[in-house]
Amino acid sequence: MKRTLAMILAGGEGERLSILSSVRAKPAVPFGGKYRIIDFTLSNCVNSDINDVVVLTQYNPRSLNDHIGLGRPWDLDRTRGGVKLLQPYIARGRVAEWYRGTADAVLRNRSVLEHSDADTILVLAGDHIYKMDYQPFLAAHRRHRADVTIAVRRVPLADASRMGILAMDDADRVTEWQEKPKQPKSDLASMGVYVFSRRALLKWLDEERIDFGGHVVPAMLEGGARVFGYRYAGYWQDVGTIQSYWEANMALLVDNPELDLYDTDWVIHTKSEERAPAKVGPTAQVHRSLISHGCVIDGTVVNSVLSPGVRVGMGAVVRDSIVMFDSVIGSRAVIDRAILDKEVTVGAGAIVGEGPDDTPNKAEPGRLNTGITVVGKQATIPRGARIGRNVRVGEGVRTADFVKKVVPGGGSVDRGAGRRAAAREASKEAARSAG
Repeated sequence: MKRTLAMILAGGEGERLSILSSVRAKPAVPFGGKYRIIDFTLSNCVNSDINDVVVLTQYNPRSLNDHIGLGRPWDLDRTRGGVKLLQPYIARGRVAEWYRGTADAVLRNRSVLEHSDADTILVLAGDHIYKMDYQPFLAAHRRHRADVTIAVRRVPLADASRMGILAMDDADRVTEWQEKPKQPKSDLASMGVYVFSRRALLKWLDEERIDFGGHVVPAMLEGGARVFGYRYAGYWQDVGTIQSYWEANMALLVDNPELDLYDTDWVIHTKSEERAPAKVGPTAQVHRSLISHGCVIDGTVVNSVLSPGVRVGMGAVVRDSIVMFDSVIGSRAVIDRAILDKEVTVGAGAIVGEGPDDTPNKAEPGRLNTGITVVGKQATIPRGARIGRNVRVGEGVRTADFVKKVVPGGGSVDRGAGRRAAAREASKEAARSAG
């Protein structure tokens, strides 16, 4: 019987997600209320009857390890096969270093491939949102007797420069490859989803070839390997930026979303705590939103995604926003076009995402520039504070860290800022007294 081993690359830092990935790997970032990003790749595996899964972690793996655990939510807690989490390790005689790229991560775990009795190896990204049955993909790979088959889809030309761009002949054989070209020749892009024959993968992995897109695939094409493409027309989204992450969440709220979370034939599994049902109080209004279990709503929620345990106080308004696990929105507070990480507390009457000022964030102008304000995990927003757009409020920020209660568009509030400001004032006062 032919067997498939799935290797999920889940060690990415995802730095373009700003503070959302400062305390966790990108695949562990919450999505769609109750899920994590990696849930979609794991669910694709089990829904495709692939039950032998290896997850390669690296950057800030704790929350990812806690989330996956033994794999029970995905029915992957089994003696034969199941899920295994592997971290970078120090080998005797080798300099300690992190994985240098996607192919290097697989190369460092070559022993897993050598000891596997699988004939095909799925190499998957753990940081994309998509629903895909891998069985037709595997069937196409075997039908072509391919060394590697690459899942491809059409993308907007504006996004093509961030991806591997390719051309295929009438038999779906890849004839040309450009890795992240400045001037793409086509809009046909690699999804970062590959199926290799085990023999070919072991042959083409090499110390000098650290990335699949940048090194392994070009080497295989140059070396005459059988490289094929597989056209995929379903939903797929790389939520690699704050804007794309926000848009993908908001897209779940339309009447007929491309990504149907209610599809009983393709369930997205996740680790889910036992919580009480969501409660909508007598003063609440909820419009076109996802409200997870354990939420208590006494205010107004419009076009927003709320994770489990969120509380919205009386008179508060949450609009066009993403609010993660166990955050508390005080009475009369307003959250507008913002992303709040886990366990954030917003004081009564505070405004997060105020005004028309879309000045890019001064500390992260390339990441926070579309009007979305981001509040880090376990931060506290003071009562009556007014936070503008493109503002970054760091992880664990406390009321004392707000030097002023008004933070204009493009500003930032970081932990310890209040103490530093007080120390500066004390130094100036001491200088004045000495003078």
